[in-house]
Amino acid sequence: MTTAQQGKGARRFSLRSRVTLLAAACVAGAVALVSIGAYFTVSGNLYAQIDESLRERAASVLNDSEMVSSGGQSFPGYLLKLSEIQFDVVRSDGRSVLSSPIDDRPPVGLEERKVAAGASSQSIRTDSRTDARVLAVPYRFVPGVALVVAQPLGATKETLNDLAVVLLLIGGAGILVAAAAGTAVARAGLRPVERLTSATERVARTGDLRPIPVSGDDELARLSHSFNTMLGTVAESQERQRQLVADAGHELRTPLTSLRTNLELLLAAGRAGAPKLSDEDRADIEADIRGQLDELTQLIGDLVELARQDEPKTQFERVELIEVVERALDRARRRAGDIEFDVDLSPWVLTGDSSALERAVLNLLDNAVKFSPDGSVVRVRMYPLGDGTAVIEVADSGPGIAEEDLPKVFDRFYRSSEARTLPGSGLGLAIVQHAAERHGGAVYAGRAATGGALLTIRLPGVPG
Repeated sequence: MTTAQQGKGARRFSLRSRVTLLAAACVAGAVALVSIGAYFTVSGNLYAQIDESLRERAASVLNDSEMVSSGGQSFPGYLLKLSEIQFDVVRSDGRSVLSSPIDDRPPVGLEERKVAAGASSQSIRTDSRTDARVLAVPYRFVPGVALVVAQPLGATKETLNDLAVVLLLIGGAGILVAAAAGTAVARAGLRPVERLTSATERVARTGDLRPIPVSGDDELARLSHSFNTMLGTVAESQERQRQLVADAGHELRTPLTSLRTNLELLLAAGRAGAPKLSDEDRADIEADIRGQLDELTQLIGDLVELARQDEPKTQFERVELIEVVERALDRARRRAGDIEFDVDLSPWVLTGDSSALERAVLNLLDNAVKFSPDGSVVRVRMYPLGDGTAVIEVADSGPGIAEEDLPKVFDRFYRSSEARTLPGSGLGLAIVQHAAERHGGAVYAGRAATGGALLTIRLPGVPG
């Protein structure tokens, strides 16, 4: 048989069948052990009772020397006590010493002759030829002879055979009941698994991410809940991707349209017979093209950054947050012109992604620089709150954020009416929020005491 055929055969052997067979096998093993134990216990007890009965009969004979007379004849009284079993009194050569021959003599062998000769104090054995239990003890009334008593084992073995049949029937019935119970339990227990399997196949086949119904509160119900949670997460991720693509397409349309218009105008002006552009118009068009290319470059970079942040991180590292903020300040100062930064930082340590946090802080700083007038000051503060978290506050000197815009400033591609006239992709603050939430933190927007915007990142950690 090939490996593929073996795998196909294994797949045909369903989990339900394996559960049924396992239940039946466990019960069969338990029944077999109990039956064997019961059989040998009863067998040992019955044989022990026979041996004890033979010893009691022999002891009663050895303790009774009375002669009984009947019909003018005298005979030992023990003959009356041994009337229900086989008995004999034999010499060391195996011959009987009784004057009257016994029709139903017990078997006499080497062990019994040794007892008669005094070489053994007692013997008890099972004679395989006559299927009887044989006991021999010295006969104290006459030296050199032994009293031999025996009892057939036919009735005992018949009882044991009946017991074996009963145990076999009970065991078989127990196995059948266990198999039926295992089938019922497997059918009921695997029903949620079957629903999960059907749902998985449906998702793979149609992409339908509807949750499956859940009943009960056991482990399989928890598995169904987890599966539904996974479906919800996948659906949410797909929706975010669709929304991101739609928003990105909308945002890209304007600069691409403007860029195309300017390029077509330059190409048209370069054709023979077309009106020539003045140096001033050409310079304006070229400046517009450079600005539009810069806007596209920033937008694409922000989209790439968002996509990179959506990737799962397998391992975080120890991050000195004060170093992250200082690196972001160094980068922000190089493009801030004559805007100054008023900085006051307290050490703070957390576990996370230093590059993502640096990009988030840099976006806050760039946003503050963008809205602050020349010669103004951007205030940067980092301090612990005393509840296991610390905040990074960036306050600009600009016009501030309108009340209706505060709940939306961290949304992707959202730009307030004031920001639409300034360069930017509308993704910078969304990247800040994403980085903070990945580190177990949050972001807030409000108004600074000076009237400008106050943007805050709150992160868990410990003082450095």
